[in-house]
Amino acid sequence: MRNIKLIIEYDGKEFNGWQKQPNKLNIQGEIEKAIERVTGETVDLTASGRTDSGVHAIGQVANFKTNSTIPIEKIPIALNANLKKAIVIKSAEEVEERFHSRLNCKKKTYRYIINNSKYGTAIYRNLETHIPMKLDISKMQEAVKYFEGEHDFKAFKASGTSSKSSVRIIYKAEVIEAENERIYIELTGNGFLYNMVRIISGTLVDVGLGKLEPKEIETIIHDKKREKAGKTLPPQGLYLVKVEYE
Repeated sequence: MRNIKLIIEYDGKEFNGWQKQPNKLNIQGEIEKAIERVTGETVDLTASGRTDSGVHAIGQVANFKTNSTIPIEKIPIALNANLKKAIVIKSAEEVEERFHSRLNCKKKTYRYIINNSKYGTAIYRNLETHIPMKLDISKMQEAVKYFEGEHDFKAFKASGTSSKSSVRIIYKAEVIEAENERIYIELTGNGFLYNMVRIISGTLVDVGLGKLEPKEIETIIHDKKREKAGKTLPPQGLYLVKVEYE
């Protein structure tokens, strides 16, 4: 039995998220069907974590077990030939049997992309969130640093979160001024609560609009009240960029 690790890129706008659901187009199900066509086996594909409807990935990691003898370098080619163009297998690697893409994950990096131009864009409208009001990036850069470290992120989780604990570690938090009036919010942590990145991003937008002062982030974290944080930004601006295992 071989254990195959995949790195996957996808445009989430067509899909109802990662997780397999009956009668709904989802990424996990599409890849499992492609694997079955290629190997003749029904497999369970395990991801590093679920992404919601409309959310994208540049470096999602998933693994599955197979008895197939297809050469490892041919697996991405074969799977991509059986997948929608919105999903691409970027690489395949044979890993030790006990590797588990979710349980062994040490760090994840998410990026939220804001288009801060006056009129936005037609072409990239499903790949970013347009905020036409000018944001104060320097204040957002000051505010984002309050998220670094180990905190209880209860104020930054949506209702319906199944996690028992809302304590997480953010190793790195940045607001980056990118080209063409884009702003990237990048967070690297040991795990994220449901909608946590989108709520943190919405709170940073409030800082950028002058609705909150940077130092108020510390109080919002401490008070643990969802209503004190910003709104949940739309899913199309969010990307799972990288998953790390060491």
